[in-house]
Amino acid sequence: MTITIDKETALKIKMASLGIKNEDLEEKFIRSSGKGGQNVNKSSTCVYLKHKPTGIEVKCQKERSQALNRFLARRILANKIESLILGKKAENQSRIEKIRRQKRKRSRRAKEKMLRYKKLRSEKKNLRKTPT
Repeated sequence: MTITIDKETALKIKMASLGIKNEDLEEKFIRSSGKGGQNVNKSSTCVYLKHKPTGIEVKCQKERSQALNRFLARRILANKIESLILGKKAENQSRIEKIRRQKRKRSRRAKEKMLRYKKLRSEKKNLRKTPT
């Protein structure tokens, strides 16, 4: 993944609109752990960002390059602050609840009803077939 100029400017505009200044950010570079081989073991590619006014902390070590991790950390931080400001937490929570409801195991009664409906549909389809 590479950072295009468009992505970089979009992030700068987003940060400016949210009132995030580079002076408000505390940035540290830490040695990453996990995959990446010698590059990860030798260089500090993990980026730690802290937004001083809000106290929000972000740690990013998704990629092998420090520059890319810096960009991703800033993007994650901007999204977190935006969700804090706009109250998107409730929206995100409702989306998670919806997924949970969809994955929940059906009750026996609901399952029987669904199976009856499937059986009825298959009978209809069988009646449409031309006799051979």
